Amino acid sequence: MLVSKDYYKKSSKSQKLRCEICANYCKIADGRCGVCKNYKNVNGELIDLNYGIVSSLSPDPIEKKPLNHFLPGSFTYSIGGFGCNMTCLHCQNYMISQEYNKNVRGIKITPETIVENALKYNCLSIAWTYNEPTIHLPFNKKTSLLAKSKNLKVIYVSNGYMSTQSLNEILTFVDSFNIDLKSFSNDFYKKVCGGDLNIVLDNIKKIYDEEKHLEITNLLINGYNDSINEINKLCDFIIDELSCDVPLHFSRAFPYYKMKDITPTNKEILFKAREIALDKGIKNVYLGNI
Repeated sequence: MLVSKDYYKKSSKSQKLRCEICANYCKIADGRCGVCKNYKNVNGELIDLNYGIVSSLSPDPIEKKPLNHFLPGSFTYSIGGFGCNMTCLHCQNYMISQEYNKNVRGIKITPETIVENALKYNCLSIAWTYNEPTIHLPFNKKTSLLAKSKNLKVIYVSNGYMSTQSLNEILTFVDSFNIDLKSFSNDFYKKVCGGDLNIVLDNIKKIYDEEKHLEITNLLINGYNDSINEINKLCDFIIDELSCDVPLHFSRAFPYYKMKDITPTNKEILFKAREIALDKGIKNVYLGNI
């Protein structure tokens, strides 16, 4: 599907297009795709290769997102796509975000059918999850606006790596976010995820300032992002820049994708992380995958 010119710019000096959907701002040559593998430059126009193609559809308990303080006890209709704008070496969903064949696994679906399914399963919301929703902005915006017209809430489970323009647009139709704050080290973001910590932190602050419901998840990995110093910094960011009312989820990592040499996160460090967060005054701290 042809992408609106609102989402990209043409270079005056070359055939490259500058995609502005996420914070990578990919400069895409003719015949090539950006980092997320979702958008292709075809003769100077940006084409969405995965519009209306999803990998996963499922009614889930909302706590699975995890969101423990937004419509608790309800079900959300979860939708996942293909691709990602980060390249995390430890990706827990790499089969749909990094290494996939959408022609084999893809499900073609319309916004109308997604909303009908959500209502059929008595869900109170739809959740864009499993892979990074930002890269599917044109499709999930259209679907989300239809969902809201049917009194459904909209959720983004995201890595927080949106462009400034896209985040402003997303904030007009998303009610609740869980942001995966992968580390409090920019070195980790660059080497392990292919991203920039400061962009994620700025986007988290923007989401909070716009008074959207926000919860944060931090996947702790032995020897990579689990130092007491880093946990302290992450908690201080929440206290100082957001609020002690923002729920925090520490989650256990397992060997996966290109990090098969790690061991499952030590439970002791998860318990210690929770203790640190509570001692600093964060009111709601949860442990996942244990």
